[in-house]
Amino acid sequence: MLMLRAAQRTDLEDILTIYNQGIEDRIATLEADMKDSVYIENWFANHVDRYAVIVAEEDGVTLGWASLNPYSHRCAYAGVADLSVYIRRTARGKGVGSALLLKLQEVARQHGFHKIVLFTFPFNQAGQGLYRKMGYREVGVFKNQGILDGQFIDVMAMEVLL
Repeated sequence: MLMLRAAQRTDLEDILTIYNQGIEDRIATLEADMKDSVYIENWFANHVDRYAVIVAEEDGVTLGWASLNPYSHRCAYAGVADLSVYIRRTARGKGVGSALLLKLQEVARQHGFHKIVLFTFPFNQAGQGLYRKMGYREVGVFKNQGILDGQFIDVMAMEVLL
C-alpha cells in the first residue's frame, strides 16, 4: 500500500537517487550535472516551514517525492509555490505522481498557498498528462528558456488554483 508522509533526513539518499534519475533522463529538469549528498543536504535544509517535501513509499521503498518551492522572494507572491515532483523510473505511470500531487496540494492549502506553478518541457507528454489530470492548465511556453546538452530548450509554464 502506498504511503505518503513528510520527508525526513533519512530519506535524502533516496530523494537524491530519484532526482539524479530525472537529471539523467533529460525529461524533467534543465539540470545537467548529477547532484551529490552535499547538494541534497543543502536543498533539504532550505525546505522548511511552508516549503514541504513529501515522499511516497511502498513496502519500505521510496517511489517518489514532491516539494513546494519558493516561487519568488517578493512578498506579493507569498501565496504562490513552485512545484517539483520526481518519480523513480520503475514506478512511473503507476499513480505515484497523482498521489503525491494530491497530497502536496492539501499541504499547500494548509500552509496558505492559493496557487501552485510548475515548469515542464513541452515534449514531456507523460508529465503534462499527469498535471492536466490533476487540474493544472498550460499558461504558456518560454521559447529557448534554457540550454541542455548544447541545445536550446523550451519550457512550458502550468498552474493550478487551489
